[in-house]
Amino acid sequence: MLDITDRTVVITGGATGIGFGLAMAFGARGANLVIGEPRQARLDEAITKLSDSDIKARAIPMDVTDPEQLSDFAEQAFAAFGEVAVVVNNAGIGQARGSVIDTPVEELQKVMAVNLEGVWRGCQEFGRRLVDQGTPAGLYNTGSENSFFVAVSHSAAYVASKHAVLGLTDCLREEMPDYISVGMIAPGFVGSELIPEPMRPMGMPVDEFAERVVPQMLAGESYVVTHGYNQVRIDERQSQIAHAYERSAPRAEGDERYDVRVLLESLTSRG
Repeated sequence: MLDITDRTVVITGGATGIGFGLAMAFGARGANLVIGEPRQARLDEAITKLSDSDIKARAIPMDVTDPEQLSDFAEQAFAAFGEVAVVVNNAGIGQARGSVIDTPVEELQKVMAVNLEGVWRGCQEFGRRLVDQGTPAGLYNTGSENSFFVAVSHSAAYVASKHAVLGLTDCLREEMPDYISVGMIAPGFVGSELIPEPMRPMGMPVDEFAERVVPQMLAGESYVVTHGYNQVRIDERQSQIAHAYERSAPRAEGDERYDVRVLLESLTSRG
């Protein structure tokens, strides 16, 4: 179990919603917090609430779509309270709903700039610093149930961005040293500000969500999950994939010769 006592937890998008819920949960376990987002007023509100709970915290205004701001934020975050235990690339936005055919490319680009490119740059900026730090730590990206299946129709830009976060996180996990746990948080329906206000009371409360996921993160889980019914949707998709292979590409003797990973490993061993 990762020790976060008097160590730093860094959260992008940490002033509201899931990010703030995580900040409170980590702080209650003895961590110092550094949170960032573009709106100074929301940062001020968050710091007041964290301070009222006797949590040591610092807020830094920044936009994850601005590479220079994100780099400066990472530099300040790692210097704020000393050693960093956990980084959460959490900043994310939704989209104006619409079909794939009717959604403007500009809407896709706006969503991807935050939900994928912001997370990608965060993995680079925070990841290299965690490696250089050389101590046990965790790096987590906030994905979604939409990383595994289509939970919300007519939201293809958002769904695609969260599928991409899953792929990015899985790749990063293979590349990072063993002393850094890398995982994806997969929220289901949580009553955060990302959800239209009339529907928020129907979602899992943010504080309940945070209390469920933080222990998983401290345990180094690769996939941090909460909503049990998601398994039904995941099984539906996996079943469709499995049936496609059974019908059209069943296993056969020697078929591993076309497997890319097997091929690359064999080439590496020859070298």
